[in-house]
Amino acid sequence: MSDALDFLLHLLDLEAIEVNVYRGTNPVEERQRTFGGQVAAQALMAAGRTVERGRVHSLHSYFLRPGDPTTPILYEVDRIRDGRSFTTRRVVAIQHGRAIYNMQASFHVDEVSLAHQITMPDVAGPESLPSVGELVSAEFGEVDGWFTRAHPIDQRFLEEPPWRKERSTEPVQRLWIRADGVLPDDPLLHACVVTYASDMSLFDAIVKPHAIDWQDSTFMGASLDHCMWFHHDLRADEWLLFDTESPIAFGGRGLARGFLFSRDGELKVSMVQEGLTRLVTKSDPTAP
Repeated sequence: MSDALDFLLHLLDLEAIEVNVYRGTNPVEERQRTFGGQVAAQALMAAGRTVERGRVHSLHSYFLRPGDPTTPILYEVDRIRDGRSFTTRRVVAIQHGRAIYNMQASFHVDEVSLAHQITMPDVAGPESLPSVGELVSAEFGEVDGWFTRAHPIDQRFLEEPPWRKERSTEPVQRLWIRADGVLPDDPLLHACVVTYASDMSLFDAIVKPHAIDWQDSTFMGASLDHCMWFHHDLRADEWLLFDTESPIAFGGRGLARGFLFSRDGELKVSMVQEGLTRLVTKSDPTAP
C-alpha cells in the first residue's frame, strides 16, 4: 500500500465522538477548499458505521459550502429508517457551526430479481497506458507539484489528459482507476474509496470541450451535487474503467454522468454530478 493510500484510509477512519456523531480530519495541503470527494467518502463512512444490515446501493448529496481544509469536519448521522430490506441514513457535514455538505444514503439487502446491463466500451487495458506522473514528466519535465506527488488513486487516461491543450473537444473522457495498493476486505471501505475517486474526473468531462484555464480567475468551477448507485460488490483496488460524458452545460451549470466497469465488463457503479461553471468578470461581486 502506498503512503498516499494509507493516509486516505486514515482520513476514512473517523473518530466517534458521540452517538451518531463522527469527526473527520483533513490532509495538510495548500488547498483553498476541502476536496469534495473526501467529504463525500467520509460522510458515507459515517452513515455506514450506523448500519447493521445491507450494503450501500445509492447516495444523493449536495455540496453546500466550501470546506475549510484547516478545520476538522463533524458528521451528524440521522437514522431515518431501519427496514427489513432497506436502511436510510441522512448525514450533515458541519464546520464552524454551518452545514457544508448533505448526504442521503440508502443501504439494501441484496435480492435476486431482473438483471440486464449496458455493454462496456472496448478499450485498451490499463497496463499499456502511462500514469499521470509519467504523463506530466514527459510533457513538462521534472516538476514539483500536485500532479507529481503520490496519490491514493492510480489514474490511466485512454485519451489526451484533460489539462492538455490539444485534447479532443468531445465531452467524453475515459480512464482506468484503482486504489494504489491492496485494501482490506471491507465492502464499505471499498465503496468509500470509489466515492472519493468519483469526484476526481466527472467535472473534467464538463470543461473538456472548452478552453478553460484553471489559473484564470475569470472561471469558477465546483461540484454542486453528486449522486451514485452501487449495483454490484466491487473492489476499489482492482482496475475499473471510468467512462464519463457531459450531455450539457448551460446557465452556469454543467452535467456529467459516469459508469464504472470492472475489467470483465460488469457495471459496478453509475453516477451523475452537476457542477458550477461560472464565468465571472472583475465587476462581478462574486469574482475573486
